[in-house]
Amino acid sequence: MKKILSLALIVLTFTLVSCDSGKQEEKKNLKIVTSFYPIYLETLNITRGVQDVEVVNLTPAQVGCLHDYQLTPEDMKTLETADIFVVNGLGMESFLDKVVEELPNLKIINASDTPNIIPIVEDGVPNPHVWLSVDNSIRQVKNILSHLRDLDPQHADEYRMHALEYVDELTTLSDEIGVTAAVLPNKDIVTFHNAFPYLAQEFRLNVAAVIEHEPGTEPTPQELAETIEKINSLPVKVIFTEPQYSAKAAETIANETGAKIFELDPIVTGEAKPENLLDYPDRMLMNLMTLVKALQ
Repeated sequence: MKKILSLALIVLTFTLVSCDSGKQEEKKNLKIVTSFYPIYLETLNITRGVQDVEVVNLTPAQVGCLHDYQLTPEDMKTLETADIFVVNGLGMESFLDKVVEELPNLKIINASDTPNIIPIVEDGVPNPHVWLSVDNSIRQVKNILSHLRDLDPQHADEYRMHALEYVDELTTLSDEIGVTAAVLPNKDIVTFHNAFPYLAQEFRLNVAAVIEHEPGTEPTPQELAETIEKINSLPVKVIFTEPQYSAKAAETIANETGAKIFELDPIVTGEAKPENLLDYPDRMLMNLMTLVKALQ
């Protein structure tokens, strides 16, 4: 009888240990997936160094704006293992309806879904490039923080501390931009595509013309003629291209007008690496320096 009881205790102990081990194996990190690079940078600055929290960017480093991006099977696999998906919103992620339909339990944070961000509406459609205003980027960070604290209260204090530190960094950047932009002698800019109305609003600039309203959509002969006419009427003839796209159309216009070509960065591409924490303020300062040089 004693042997039977001893055997039963051994079996029970083994079962309890096995169950406990199973529970430990089930425990996993909180996986946050971001839609593209600027949202990755904002989320990374909130979550940096928080134990058991992983941030993964969905799209490859070279992918720019997501207007026409098609999800790959690998993308869907990444989202299937995610706990939270952070997006820019305002129509940037054209694939979002598919994600909601196929992964109804995935928690989605829309960074721009806050009354503190007022979209610029063109032809009835909101322009989604809100992060190119530093003040709007701050608003996105605060909105992401609010949702993360609700979804993961265990790390709420750490999220808040890191977000406030990043907001301080961005506030200093915003102040510097405001002081410098206020004394720019010329305010009219011609941009490659319609990514910069928020930047122009913050820098107190006027987007006089846009070469391609959608990247990859060549301007018509009439649109080219109108852009050339507009540039010829400006006191300073400059065209701003983007590092992510071909400058062919801009070069054609420059040849016709004598305009100089400069490069503005919409900060949509980059390596999703933790060491890139301050990539956004660094590149925004480069944009400011470019504008100062071009608009003298």
